Amino acid sequence: MKNSEILFIYDAKMCNPNGDPDSENKPRMDWTTQRNLVSDVRLKRYIRDYLYERKGKDIFVRKENGKNVDATQRVESLKLEDRSEEAILNAALENWIDVRLFGATIPVKGAKKGEGKSIAITGPVQFTWGYSLNKVELLDSHSITSVLSGAETGEGNIGKDWRVKYSLIAFYGRINRHAAEHTKMSEEDLRLLEEAIWNSILTQTNTRSKIGQEPRFYLRVEFKEGEDVVIGDLRRFVKLDREEGLNDVSDYTLDVRPLVEELKRYKDKIERIILRVSRQLKVEGLSDLKALTSTQEIT
Repeated sequence: MKNSEILFIYDAKMCNPNGDPDSENKPRMDWTTQRNLVSDVRLKRYIRDYLYERKGKDIFVRKENGKNVDATQRVESLKLEDRSEEAILNAALENWIDVRLFGATIPVKGAKKGEGKSIAITGPVQFTWGYSLNKVELLDSHSITSVLSGAETGEGNIGKDWRVKYSLIAFYGRINRHAAEHTKMSEEDLRLLEEAIWNSILTQTNTRSKIGQEPRFYLRVEFKEGEDVVIGDLRRFVKLDREEGLNDVSDYTLDVRPLVEELKRYKDKIERIILRVSRQLKVEGLSDLKALTSTQEIT
């Protein structure tokens, strides 16, 4: 495994990309800059659910009937005779792809009640919080009523239906080769991760508040064997020609020319560049990006 840096951009139209439960489930916002925010936990949830539901991969952090499964129960599901820390760690890394990718904190029961501890695993794949490249308008909320299935009275709960008008959300991520060696992350794990990042935005956003999201741009810069260079947050090198009043992907152009110039500075240290771009997204400098050494385009 080699070090990599990732830039992933997707959009959200007339939906709620990441509600804040402490604020009437409103889309998370930085009100000072009018930028829409999405947590790394939300993105990882999409990826995990895709790997579990679409690819049949077992995961540590999973849900059943819409609720998170207790971590201790997940460890019990391994049915290990040897309950040492080493045995639990090895079994977790072997069985759960999300642990190999993102790491985890895994509980270990002690011989007596109250003597338990935990195994902390740092994952090689980490993302920042995402933020919108444009200023986002929040749509006026309308009250919605939900009726519980089987309720005799037919009465339900009244809530708010908050949505963004249009948000182009960008994430920055890294893959650390040293951590990957520790978690035994494989090239096949990497292939599945890339598939999940793109496809999960389409397949795992099928609830009424999430429909309206599509992947638009994915770039992974893979460095040469042994290189520990870090370019840093790749979002600094992309911009929109228009940041306000956006309604659709057709309303703007993404300018990647500054990113191309930055990548040229590291040309001798880059092994390859993996690129995938939505056909609907207009990109200034795309041909120059594709022309960089060893750029591999995914279709």
